[in-house]
Amino acid sequence: MTSNHTLTRTIKAKAFELGFSNVGVARAETLEAEGVRLQQWLSRGYHGTMEWMQKNLEKRNDLRQIVPNALSVVSLALNYYTPVERLENPETGKISRYAWGDDYHIVMTSRIQQLVDCITSERPGVHARFYVDTGPVMDKAWAVRGGIGWLGKHTNVITKEHGSWVFLGEIILDLELEYDEPMADFCGTCTACIQACPTGAIVEPYVLDSTKCISYLTIEHKGPIPDVLKPGFENWVYGCDICQDVCPWNRFQQPTREHAFFPRNENVNPQLNELVSIPAEEFTRRFKKSPIKRTKREGIVRNAKAVQEGKTRGGNLESQYPLLSES
Repeated sequence: MTSNHTLTRTIKAKAFELGFSNVGVARAETLEAEGVRLQQWLSRGYHGTMEWMQKNLEKRNDLRQIVPNALSVVSLALNYYTPVERLENPETGKISRYAWGDDYHIVMTSRIQQLVDCITSERPGVHARFYVDTGPVMDKAWAVRGGIGWLGKHTNVITKEHGSWVFLGEIILDLELEYDEPMADFCGTCTACIQACPTGAIVEPYVLDSTKCISYLTIEHKGPIPDVLKPGFENWVYGCDICQDVCPWNRFQQPTREHAFFPRNENVNPQLNELVSIPAEEFTRRFKKSPIKRTKREGIVRNAKAVQEGKTRGGNLESQYPLLSES
């Protein structure tokens, strides 16, 4: 039987062979401090209409509630950055860079399954469970514990090699491996992301109020978008990259080697007038295998209309929404 040291090296080598950009291993322990912060965040209502985040808290805090006798968590990151520039055109909508190509859930799931197959071939009988943003797991917390990167003030994980342009996933195992050390926080005194957020969603370092976040409002939120926030949308119709675009660490960004994430031309600079009246058949064709399917046609139409209405309303966002200046 291979040693823990050899198996850990084998897992990491296979992860890189499969195209993953970063891999780290952490001991499967209770996330005590992270659990407290999550509870405080929920109590402040910062999860908005994402009621599912209040469920299965015992599993989020302790992965051994998911995999009995879990000993290790293998965290994986996949770079998705593509060096394509958006048009700064008032008639053009903006889509988050992560959604320009294929749905990362599909891409990463198949890769992680291959890695799990490798592990079980080395250690038959091992119990393994993996997630790609699909279960009660704090992906970011485990990525930090596994030394992949640190949690930035914008609440995204930042890696030294690829900045914050990475997707995350993890494998929970009931076997012992060699563990990596968590990485130090290199945000320093920088507050670029906080200052750049047009709706004041980063209410304090490392704390995001989803109810003000353009990404949340255009993807996760299913109800109407508050009129007072529409002037701050800056043409974003699906997601938002502002806090990442201004992050100094993203000067180290590297183009992804994953062709599935390469942008579809019509998704980089979509015309707002087209989106507000996009036929159902066209939506299905255009966004096949795309993360944008998540918001459905009604959602993308709502978002495009919100952008247009925000331009009509205009005005100073802070004067309309005083809480922003207090955050």
